[in-house]
Amino acid sequence: MTSSGHRPRLAFLITSSGAGGAEQQVRALAIAFRGRGWDVAVLSMLPLEPLLLELADYGVELASVGMSRGIPDPRGVWRLRRFLRRWRPDVLHAHMVHANLLARVSRLVISTPVIVSTMHNQNEGAQWRYVAYRLTDRLTDITTTVSRLAVSEAVRRGAVTSKRIRLVPNGIDLAPYVANAPLREATREALDIGDRFAWLAVGRLTEAKAYDDMIAAFVTVARRDDQAILLVAGDGPLENDVRTWIDRAGLVGRIRLLGHRADVPALMQAADGFVLSSAWEGLPMVLLEAAAAALPLVATDVGGTREVVLDAVSGHVTPAGDVTALGSAMLSVMALPAAARRSMGEAGRAHVAARFELASVVTVWEQLYQALLGRAAR
Repeated sequence: MTSSGHRPRLAFLITSSGAGGAEQQVRALAIAFRGRGWDVAVLSMLPLEPLLLELADYGVELASVGMSRGIPDPRGVWRLRRFLRRWRPDVLHAHMVHANLLARVSRLVISTPVIVSTMHNQNEGAQWRYVAYRLTDRLTDITTTVSRLAVSEAVRRGAVTSKRIRLVPNGIDLAPYVANAPLREATREALDIGDRFAWLAVGRLTEAKAYDDMIAAFVTVARRDDQAILLVAGDGPLENDVRTWIDRAGLVGRIRLLGHRADVPALMQAADGFVLSSAWEGLPMVLLEAAAAALPLVATDVGGTREVVLDAVSGHVTPAGDVTALGSAMLSVMALPAAARRSMGEAGRAHVAARFELASVVTVWEQLYQALLGRAAR
């Protein structure tokens, strides 16, 4: 309950409602806060998509601000104002650049007790975005981000002072990733993996994920092991480029593009290792998921990678852009006895359970909201 005695009301505002890590985190938080007795709404600046539409089944109110991708629309401020005036949240928690800025600007036309802005990446894009963050900083109660590197980058690039930003990591429900031997066998059979070593990568086919580096690294792996395969789950604007890179590397059939998948936990059961080649990140949800699935991890040193991967314990961290190091790390994992790989994966799952378990992260958010509401009341 809030100090006024009513059920606390929390509205999440997000730029889009696709299948990215930020959207998945908002979905998980919305469900968790409903379970803790909060009234919850989720607003998307763009039209709502299936990932968030499912939240209606949990009693979450859903709405779209009705904007179009790539088209600035000042009317979005007034549509948001109309929703906030009707629903009257105690906390408006925005995620991602455009939603963060829209939430802040809304404070010029309607009073919301608490506004929280969350940055999800170490690289929020062009410098004008950081300038916009700094110019609107007084309109948010606090800015948070998901990794230590993202905090330092936000301060370095002038978005916010060190006193006005806080680290709150993404959280994950470990239950869907418990080892499941029958599911592993069935998924490997469906994918016709056989007894080959299967690497898995999950993520949008975008520049940030540096799939060209991953493909170049897998050339080294394929030369040393003529059976190993790489499964890539995800779609995106660079799909044709990725197919071209695979063809040029002579890896058609060895690297399989699976497209968008709704069964990522099953794919992680089927895989033998997980690889991430990103050029920049925030705190990759897929890395948390792979660790929760007890997979050995190989990932580039970006965003919160070192906060998830215990180097040489639960996997290997390599410099971003160093395809030789990435390929060597993959081969190192493959060279381990099966029992050693299992121990590596179990260490990763234990680490994620200790630091990123969803219920604990939700508690951090709840305590932060209540502290800010108390300050607003004073």
